[in-house]
Amino acid sequence: MEGTEWNCHKEGWLNFFYCFEDPKKNTCLFLIDQVPFLRAHEFTLFQDGFAKKIYIRVLRLHASLAGWCFSGLTGCWLFPLFQRRKSRWVRGHQCIVLLFDCKLLKVLYNGIFSGLNFLSWKLCITIMRLVILDNYDLASEWAAKYICNRIIQFRPGQDRYFTLGLPTGSTPLGCYKKLIEYHKNGDLSFKYVKTFNMDEYVGLPRNHPESYHSYMWNNFFKHIDIDPNNAHILDGNATDLQAECDAFEKKIKEAGGIDLFVGGIGPDGHIAFNEPGSSLVSRTRVKTLAMDTILANAKYFDGDLSKVPTMALTVGVGTVMDAREVMILITGAHKAFALYKAIEEGVNHMWTVSAFQQHPRTIFVCDEDATLELRVKTVKYFKGLMHVHNKLVDPLYSMKEAN
Repeated sequence: MEGTEWNCHKEGWLNFFYCFEDPKKNTCLFLIDQVPFLRAHEFTLFQDGFAKKIYIRVLRLHASLAGWCFSGLTGCWLFPLFQRRKSRWVRGHQCIVLLFDCKLLKVLYNGIFSGLNFLSWKLCITIMRLVILDNYDLASEWAAKYICNRIIQFRPGQDRYFTLGLPTGSTPLGCYKKLIEYHKNGDLSFKYVKTFNMDEYVGLPRNHPESYHSYMWNNFFKHIDIDPNNAHILDGNATDLQAECDAFEKKIKEAGGIDLFVGGIGPDGHIAFNEPGSSLVSRTRVKTLAMDTILANAKYFDGDLSKVPTMALTVGVGTVMDAREVMILITGAHKAFALYKAIEEGVNHMWTVSAFQQHPRTIFVCDEDATLELRVKTVKYFKGLMHVHNKLVDPLYSMKEAN
């Protein structure tokens, strides 16, 4: 039987993650610190209460504990999973775990599996972090450290590529500079990394200084050891633009999906070229640019509106939502209202960045200026979690040590 939705009670997680298996030591472990993003039969990086990083996989779950964890089941029925009480729906990326229909927890520890009933379910998990740094440089450095650590922890190789989604614009430049620095210091390699860029203008030659091909190669790719065949950027000069978009989606799928999608936003909350009013389930497609975007981009074309492209190819909101992790960079006071809409308001297609409230693992990285529209208590709350967030980037891993 397959469930379509789960609603997770916060306190339920403490029980849910009692039963894990260490693939190296074959022992049961307890998860204390953070809720993970899970995929069936895959090892996932976790952190225990002592910030020790371990790879474990979901092995089993006691049914009565599941009853405490979840309620509001729809489109399915399962007697051991009782609806204990109602609470708010949690919608997001769906993944699959295996449950055992059994009555005694000791049965699991004793390894007696005969007669147990395997039940496959889809599970909704959402974790949203807001990381607030003092200024743009520190925000860029934190983001670069996170990307670096995620790549190294993944242990990419010839048969195991890390897939990274990348943005353009002024915001990620500081992050790219730090990643280049880590690479030149020998701490990070992009040899086994595949990248997919968010967007590209239609009709602008690749060698045009304002094309996103030129941007990426001049500001990032030519400074690292990435294989050019692994750096994917949409072709805005393709004969069949929609076919180009469809092929891009296919390449992402063939690569195994995006492990980490990094994005930036505009003052109106758009991500990539998914401007206000865009569908929150959209895929890669041709997009007509809003006049506000054209006016904002005129500064890159000597202020001449006639030179500014009016169309672009862009990944959809749904394309980015499919990534296993999303990190969104938001800096500057001019984006403060967009951050407010993303964090404190509800999901709204007029502010497409708000869709990532529903993603299972989203990290918003911002500077102090970008928090000007947030409530004081919101800022204090997330700043109070910085000691937890900093565990994600401190220490900064190095491929020298990994090798």
